[in-house]
Amino acid sequence: MACPWHTCGMAKQRVSTTVDEDLLARARGLNPSGTDASMMEQALLALIERHRRAEIDDSYREAWAEHPADEPDEWGDLASFTEAVSSG
Repeated sequence: MACPWHTCGMAKQRVSTTVDEDLLARARGLNPSGTDASMMEQALLALIERHRRAEIDDSYREAWAEHPADEPDEWGDLASFTEAVSSG
């Protein structure tokens, strides 16, 4: 038996808001076959993904600040290796 929409699946929350008319028209033009709801979900997902990418970038910045490329280890240092590879 099929699972009724109201008892299974992802919980949904109704959102009612006011947006700039031109902005909405431009966004609808980019997604002509989609619904406003699907467009809003895509926008929210893009916001979350952008935030996650920023978190990842920050973690790389912190790691490189703690251990710069020219910091030697048992293998040498990444800066010298990169220089050798690009000159050869």
